[in-house]
Amino acid sequence: MNKKLLAKFKKMLEERRRQIIESVSSTKDEGLGVDVDDLPDEVDQATSETNKTINLRLRDREQILLKKIDKALKKIEEGTYGICEVCGEDIDIKRLEIRPVTDLCIRCKEDQERAEKTFAE
Repeated sequence: MNKKLLAKFKKMLEERRRQIIESVSSTKDEGLGVDVDDLPDEVDQATSETNKTINLRLRDREQILLKKIDKALKKIEEGTYGICEVCGEDIDIKRLEIRPVTDLCIRCKEDQERAEKTFAE
């Protein structure tokens, strides 16, 4: 992969990383605690608890994505970005544009999903 493309992906990953960190900070600033006295009835309490649970799940998913972004940025620095971790082939640029944190080519990803489906049955 040429330097121009690597710079493009690095910029894309860094921007996404910045957005996630801002999102986590704003969620933290809003607070996840709920004062039960502020909620007049059980429905309001249930809604508040549901919102809290959703926010926590989103934060967990963002944490996982943040780790993948950091891994991809490290690969850019090491010169291994865009190379499938299983077969060692180059990952298609279009795939990287859609999912810049991917570490598998489409063929290996499909193989992995088939294997997971087999184990799930």
